[in-house]
Order: sequence, then C-alpha cells, then structure tokens
Amino acid sequence: MYAEERQQEILRRARAAGRVDVVSLAAELDVTTETIRRDLTALERAGVLRRVHGGAIPVERLGFEPALATRDEVMTAEKERIAKAALAELPEDGSVIIDAGTTTGRLVGVLPADRELTVVVNSPPLATVLAARSNLNVIMLGGRVRGRTLATVDDWALQPLAHLHVDVAFMATNGCSADKGLTTPDPAEAAIKRAMVRAAERSVLLADHTKFTATYLARFAALSEIDVVITDTGVDDALAAELAAAGPQVVRA
Repeated sequence: MYAEERQQEILRRARAAGRVDVVSLAAELDVTTETIRRDLTALERAGVLRRVHGGAIPVERLGFEPALATRDEVMTAEKERIAKAALAELPEDGSVIIDAGTTTGRLVGVLPADRELTVVVNSPPLATVLAARSNLNVIMLGGRVRGRTLATVDDWALQPLAHLHVDVAFMATNGCSADKGLTTPDPAEAAIKRAMVRAAERSVLLADHTKFTATYLARFAALSEIDVVITDTGVDDALAAELAAAGPQVVRA
C-alpha cells in the first residue's frame, strides 16, 4: 500500500470511528508506529486530522473547518479529473454559477477559451482569474468575505441570487450523504449555496470521494435537488448506487 493510499485509509477509519490510535493502526496496516506517526503528521498538515495523545481525531469532530489553502493541497489529482469531467455539463452559451471551493476552482482553470459565457461567482480569487478571460462576462456577488473560505456571504450576496436564473450551478460541498444531503459547517455559507441551487436550471456537484464520509452543521440541498454528482473513482459501486438512488446521475472521473 502506497503512503497516499494508507493515509486515505487512516482518514476513512478516523471519520468512521471518531478517532484512531497509533498502535492499532500500525498493527492493522502492518507498518511501524513511526510510519503511522508520519502519516498522521501529513494528514494534520493537510487539515483533515488533529493529532491527540496516542492518535488523532478528524477535524469535523472538533467543529474545525480547514482553511482554503490547506484544502487546496489535498486530492489534487482527483480534483483535476473531476473538473475536466465537469466540462461536459457546460452549456454552449448562456450562464453558469461557480460556487467557491477548491474543486470548483479547478473548473475555473480549465474553462474553454472558445465559449462565451456569463459566470456568476462568490469568490474574489476566482473572479480575478475569470475577469482576465475576454470570452467571459463575470458577475461577482458582493457581501462579507469569510476569511476561511474566501467566499462572499450574507444579504449582499443573497439578494442578487434571488433575481438570477442560470443554466447550470457548479456546486462545492464539505459533506454529502444520501440521507442528509449536502452540508457545510457555516450557516451563512449554506444560505448562499441554497440560493445558488434555487437560481439554476440544473445543479452539478463537484466533490471528491472524501466528501462522502462526513456530515456538517448546515444542510443546503437534498441530493434530489442535484442533477449530476461528479466525483472520482474512490467512490465504490455501492455508494455510487446509493447516491444515484437519491436522484442524481453519478459520474466517476
């Protein structure tokens, strides 16, 4: 088992059990305790685990939301594949919403240069990148900027969304499950995401497989409100079938 595969297994176990301990992991994964400690350090630096005496706890159990820069360093290859697969959902022309997030940010980077689109965003960094593209008309939603995610929230972002209708909303999420739907830690950000889904003719969720192992405080959509879920091959057949049974088409890139 490669280090990245082992670390993903450690993260999966931590989220399922609520914590993991070094000695048990070393025995079960047939590696030394020093190797496990290095893995836990790497996962803590990635912002998904918090080290405690003898083991680690997933950050969602601590009510902690990793910063944008930290999340952007995790699952990079998967996010790239998801973003490229999402291009199939772009309209030939028209309008789209691109939600603030690290996977949706990858989509911004691969948007085609030969298609004229109006793009609505609630992320100043993404707006800056998009505004340099001559084929795009960029609408930036105002409001308070959350330092942790660099997303705009509150009434100044919500009010314009109430008067918009776009072809496709490309959404990000912190957590997703068939029964709990799409969730995020911050209620203000959840309100913006909810309004984005309502403003779109179709909604497409971009989420790597780690997003399907956790549920957060604020729900912003049921899976039945999402038309397509684009994820990676880390989602197994059983989970893909469970997600599809709730409504959306599931694409594994």
